[in-house]
Amino acid sequence: MHGDSAEGWFSAETATFGDRLAAAREAAGLSQANLARRLGVRTKTIVHWEHDAAEPRANRLQMLAGLLGVSLMWLLTGEGEGIEGPGVASVRTPELMGLLGELRQLQGEMSGMAARMGQVEKRLRERLAQTAGHETAGRPLEPAQ
Repeated sequence: MHGDSAEGWFSAETATFGDRLAAAREAAGLSQANLARRLGVRTKTIVHWEHDAAEPRANRLQMLAGLLGVSLMWLLTGEGEGIEGPGVASVRTPELMGLLGELRQLQGEMSGMAARMGQVEKRLRERLAQTAGHETAGRPLEPAQ
């Protein structure tokens, strides 16, 4: 990571997207392999993102923010709801950490469901277009595959 001082911690001037991603992943207690598994990508992909050698697509960015418990804006720019810098006091009880973990899990599941809904909607649109094409041609519908 580029910025190690408490002042300017993950500001736009001192940290990159990869720095913020790595810090948020570590703060969430996730390994690169664990995060990759949750996102459905290879560990090498996470490594590339953290080293700023590649950038995730928009749908992965949203999932990352949800899984890591940070705002999308913070992940991209360093501004907004993100992780705390060094020296920032925080009350971290086991109960609060458990609730935070549960919330992160739900956010990840919701992101996954949203992606799945998009795929189903796309298939539905394609099927409806196919249906409209068959009806105008006077042919019976073929069974869905």
